[in-house]
Amino acid sequence: MISKKEILEAADKLAFHIHKTPILESQYFNDLIGAKLYFKAENFQKTGSFKARGATNSILNLNEQQLKNGVATHSSGNHGQALAWAANKLSIPCWVIMPSNAPEIKKKAVKGYGAIVIECIPTLEAREDGLKEIQRETGAVFIPPFNFHNTIVGQATAAVEIYKELENLDCILAPVGGGGLLSGTALASKYLSPSTEVFGCEPLNANDAWQSFNEKRLIPVKNPNTIADGLKTSLGDLTFTYILEGVKDIFTCTEDEIKEAMRMVWERMKIIIEPSSAVPLACILKNKNYFKGKKIALIISGGNVDFDGFFNQQGS
Repeated sequence: MISKKEILEAADKLAFHIHKTPILESQYFNDLIGAKLYFKAENFQKTGSFKARGATNSILNLNEQQLKNGVATHSSGNHGQALAWAANKLSIPCWVIMPSNAPEIKKKAVKGYGAIVIECIPTLEAREDGLKEIQRETGAVFIPPFNFHNTIVGQATAAVEIYKELENLDCILAPVGGGGLLSGTALASKYLSPSTEVFGCEPLNANDAWQSFNEKRLIPVKNPNTIADGLKTSLGDLTFTYILEGVKDIFTCTEDEIKEAMRMVWERMKIIIEPSSAVPLACILKNKNYFKGKKIALIISGGNVDFDGFFNQQGS
């Protein structure tokens, strides 16, 4: 079990490396829902997402020999960027296996942070095989994106910052893909605000977490087709364990509801959030009666929008 001490120590260490992101409010959304909403803006985080927390914490926990050999992962998006940035900041080598169909803007971002990008065919097997080959050649340490002790600890620090600023929260909501952010949020809530209800939020078109939570067994996602590309990943066994223990429920929302929530944030709050980040708000809007009158924090997980791909998709 990840301890309260470990999470708080990680928050202190990470304070020297990442942003303490702001908590934003919107009178428009408060009036619309009849509640008090607080948006934890991880879209303003280093590399544009909460992933910088877990990646940095994982690297900070490596020993001297591991640091010398560097780190590696496979990713098509935010985790690869975060690990590349964290490795560059700490002056260690980094390799990222990326599927050939990953957006060019994300490949460029990973390279821009100093990592070596190795492309593979777009299958999980190819990504994992490519990672193993790099590890054999270099001795690099694999830093998983979510189903990993130190990653979860790092992601928990977003909620730590929330609880340091806000008291007596009724609810806290986070999007769920692989479950690193949600499980970390559940752990931080357990230790720092046990009366706060924790909810996961997920696209209906990629609802493996909802299925797994209700069936009490891991059910992998099959053919996810959602604009929320950061939430297409299935839960891991470790994240699932923490979610079962600490999450009250998981809400789902449709693709149109995600797009509408994202549009409303763009228009009303004047900030750019990615589709995955809009899922918690979409779930609140869909379940207004439940949240009415409550004090709610929701984590905006990131702001990395592939504008070319997004607008092409909208036009098709």
